Amino acid sequence: MAKTTGSKAATAAAKVLNSSSTGKASKTAAASALTQAHSPRESTSRTAATAASKVLRDGRTSAASKSAAGSALSQRKK
Repeated sequence: MAKTTGSKAATAAAKVLNSSSTGKASKTAAASALTQAHSPRESTSRTAATAASKVLRDGRTSAASKSAAGSALSQRKK
């Protein structure tokens, strides 16, 4: 079964996208995670995976951003 974004990660992704102070990488990762909330056939693109990786390595990002980025990165096809 394909992975989808869970409800907690989807809520976090929506918060990230609605925030005016969130950076581009966080928004890219959040958008990818939110797209996959109900679409098991979708997978994270290379660009979104790179953005998600940057978010997870950055110590300044919020828990919501990290949650969305982790969800997006976990759905990257190998």
